[in-house]
Amino acid sequence: MTQALISAPHTILITGCSSGIGRALALAFHHQQGHTVWATARKPETLAELKAQGIRTTQLDVTNATSRDTAIERILAESGRIDILVNNAGYGQMGPLLDLEAETIRAQLETNTIAPIALTQAVAPAMIAQGSGLIVNIGSVSGIFTTPFAGAYCASKAAIHSLSDALRLELAPFGINVMVIQPGAIQSNIGNNAEAMLEQTLKADSRYGALESVIRARANASQQGATSTEAFAQAVVKACENPKPVVRIGNKSFLLPFLQRWLPVWVRDRLLTKRFQLNQLQIRRLG
Repeated sequence: MTQALISAPHTILITGCSSGIGRALALAFHHQQGHTVWATARKPETLAELKAQGIRTTQLDVTNATSRDTAIERILAESGRIDILVNNAGYGQMGPLLDLEAETIRAQLETNTIAPIALTQAVAPAMIAQGSGLIVNIGSVSGIFTTPFAGAYCASKAAIHSLSDALRLELAPFGINVMVIQPGAIQSNIGNNAEAMLEQTLKADSRYGALESVIRARANASQQGATSTEAFAQAVVKACENPKPVVRIGNKSFLLPFLQRWLPVWVRDRLLTKRFQLNQLQIRRLG
């Protein structure tokens, strides 16, 4: 894959390019001479700036089967191939699990976990026919180190890590590589978006009402000491030159997996209980 990426133009499909990481990825790949970058988003009007810079754009709602098929059919019709799929679209659903409706959790998994697999299924036939390809799934260290009040998000990323392991083995015989990027703290809109969602998911009678400020802080935790989106995007482009199964990029991308691996569960639980002030909740006992 290294030689091919450097020596020949490639067609690259990136999801979730309306802002933040996706936008930075589209620009970073575009600056690689000769590549055709297709930037996609649920709302195509958000891609106007990228289109003005010569990047191909098209509408794509990753959770909609018709939208997926339409976008991929257009790209294949106009570019003839898809060499790299970057499954970047996603969001972080925060809040206590007791407060999240089943549909809210389902939507989180639909976007962060099921959609990347569905898109991989959709582009795989073309990649198999051409005998090469690269699937890049954007995971997260939150899928390794689980914290309170981010259970749905952490689960969605842990799932895409596991599914990517299976895909890597299953697609290798067809010349297709699968790489998981596990970012740490990266500048993006995920914190603002996550906090905005809390307005609808935080219940007035929540058992965790006393910890509202802590929950809101968790929503923005990824933006503390965050690596710039530009630096992250450049690192992803470089990683694609020589794909590895797992690549960690950004602040805390090595620290949190280290803590997960080496701290005993009881130590992690004690630290997280204190960090998220769960020890301050009044436990009401029956009887």
